[in-house]
Amino acid sequence: MDTQRRGSALVATLVVSSVVACGGSGPPGGAGGAGGRGGFPPPPEVAVVTVEPATVPVSYEFAAAVVPYRRVEVRPRVEGIIQERSFTEGAVVAVGDLLYRIEPAKYEAAFRAAESRVQAAKLRVDRYAPLLAQNAVARQDVDNAKSDYDAALSALAQAKRDFDDTSVRAELAGRVGRTMLDVGARVSGAADLLTTIDRLDPVYVSFRPSSQQLLEWSRDAASRALIRPGSNLSIEAVLPDGSVAPQKGRLDFVAPSLDFATGTQEFRATFPNDSRLLVPGQFVRARLVGFNEPNALTVPTRAVQTAMGRQFVYVAAEGDTVRIRDVTTGHWSGDRWIITSGLSAGDRVIVDGIQKVAPGGVVRPTPLGAAPAAPAAPAKAEGKAP
Repeated sequence: MDTQRRGSALVATLVVSSVVACGGSGPPGGAGGAGGRGGFPPPPEVAVVTVEPATVPVSYEFAAAVVPYRRVEVRPRVEGIIQERSFTEGAVVAVGDLLYRIEPAKYEAAFRAAESRVQAAKLRVDRYAPLLAQNAVARQDVDNAKSDYDAALSALAQAKRDFDDTSVRAELAGRVGRTMLDVGARVSGAADLLTTIDRLDPVYVSFRPSSQQLLEWSRDAASRALIRPGSNLSIEAVLPDGSVAPQKGRLDFVAPSLDFATGTQEFRATFPNDSRLLVPGQFVRARLVGFNEPNALTVPTRAVQTAMGRQFVYVAAEGDTVRIRDVTTGHWSGDRWIITSGLSAGDRVIVDGIQKVAPGGVVRPTPLGAAPAAPAAPAKAEGKAP
C-alpha cells in the first residue's frame, strides 16, 4: 500500500515538472515573446511620403562669368615720354582723376606760339577795319586778315587740346587695371594702350543655356515669357564658396542666335554691385528662380538612393511589403527631387528608416513628420499572482 502511494506521488511530481518545463519557460507576454508572433520581432517602423502630383517651383543653375558693365581703354592722344603715373593699380578712380602725365614741353611751346599768332592776326584785323571804311585798304586785304585770324584761332584750339592731352585723365569712374606702360616709356599715340577702367556697379553676369534647355523652355508658354529681357525672372549669383550675393539680377539681354561653336545662347543679367562682391572675370553660378513645373511628382532628396550607376527608392507596396523602384530624377525643387519616371501617384516612398528595411520585408509605415507610435505596454496578468 505504501509502495503504491509512493508511485502515485512520483507520477504527480513528474507531470507537474513537465507542465512547468513546457509552459513556464517563456516570458509572460505570450508564447512568441513580448512583441511579435510565432517568435518573430515586430516589423520596423519607417516614415513614408505618399507621392501626389503638384505644381512645384523649379530653379536652374548655369556656369556664369562676371563681366564689367562698361570697360574703357585708356590711350594717349599725343606722343612723348611718360613723366608720371598718378594712380595705384587696382584702385578706384573718379572722372577727371589724373592717371598719366606725358612730357608737355613741346606741346606747351606750340600752344604759346599759337596764342601769339592769334594776337598778331587780331591786331591786323583791328587795324584794317577803320581803314576799310576810309577806302584806304583793299577789301581783299581785310578778308585775308580775317581768314588768317580764324585760322589762327583754330590752330590755337588744336594746340590747347594737345597741351591738355599731355595730362591723361579718367573718363569713367571705376576700378583701374594694371598699367601697360610705365614712367619712362614712349608712347606714339592712340595705338598704345595705357590701362583700362572697369565700371563695377552695376555689373553683368553672363551665362549660356544649352540648346536642349532652350527647347524645353520653348515648349511652355510661361517659361517662354520668363526668358525674355525685362521679364520678372529673378536671377541669383552663387559665389564660389556657395553663398549667394545679396542683390538679385534681372535679365536684360538674350543673344539673337546660337553660338555655332558651342550650341549655346548667351544670356546676360544686370546685378547691382555696391558691395563689390562680384568682380569682373570671376566665375559664379547663375541661378534662375521663377519657373514652375505642373503635375510634378517629388520626393525628399534623402529618399533617393544611388548604387552602381542607378537611382532607386524603397516603396511600401501592398501589404506593407518593401519593394525597390528604379527612378529617373529631373530638377531639384528646394530639398526635393522631381521624379520624371519610375513612380506613380499614390506610391508610398520610404524616407526615414531605410537602414532597417530589406526588399521583400514587411514594415510599419507612418507618415513623414508624424510622431512615432508609443511602444505597447506589456499585458497585465489577470488573477492572483502565484
